[in-house]
Amino acid sequence: MTSAELPPSSERHPPTRLLALGRPVARRLVSAWYDVRISGAPQVPSDGPVILAANHIGWLDGPLLAALAPRPVHALTKTEMFHGAAGKLLCRAGQIPLDRFRTDMSAVRQSLRVLRDGGTLGIFPEGKRGPGDLRRFHHGAAYLALVTGAPVVPVTFFGTRLPGGSSDSVPPRGARIDLVHGESWQVDQQPWPRTKEQVLHASVLLLQHMRRELDRARALTGRDLPGPLPAGQTEKDPDTGFVKRGTP
Repeated sequence: MTSAELPPSSERHPPTRLLALGRPVARRLVSAWYDVRISGAPQVPSDGPVILAANHIGWLDGPLLAALAPRPVHALTKTEMFHGAAGKLLCRAGQIPLDRFRTDMSAVRQSLRVLRDGGTLGIFPEGKRGPGDLRRFHHGAAYLALVTGAPVVPVTFFGTRLPGGSSDSVPPRGARIDLVHGESWQVDQQPWPRTKEQVLHASVLLLQHMRRELDRARALTGRDLPGPLPAGQTEKDPDTGFVKRGTP
């Protein structure tokens, strides 16, 4: 599928200059501070639209995805992060603000524009930091894959939060951090109108695929997830998607 065949969007493409210029510097800094191990990078197509869908265990996940992914990433990022100097930096680096508590059409249009233009979109289907075990799973990644036909590459993080660590904690210097890119998943592009049933079915298939890739990443690295956040650390998140233990 060519980018011209993807759905049009009048939304402005997020800027890329700062993102492109800053990535080499960020990679050097991260590699000097942590023992970073990246697996499966060739799973990410070298060109064309792609969605990187990652588990979410710690504060570092977003910055590391932007810095270390094989291609510059425009990640959907909660609007709460877009305040002050950090918020300005996120905007200039092409990250996409997302209001998780309503249907945020601006975020959807910006995401479609990134994919239409052959870019890389980052998304955390769990919606918030936590155990990273994909027991929570929102439908946004599957919806965007269904609309565009773009492949979804699962990304599994290990080590960005230590067991028992708080939501905003980071591992100490020298800690090992693993990023594992899994086998891509793709669904046929579905022209408008798309039904809730189609989105739900695609989301079930993607969740099952990402859970298999999570198990594969565990076996590949010999690592496990950090477990739940400490009591009282869980942030609010809308009860949409698959939000109950063991569902679907």
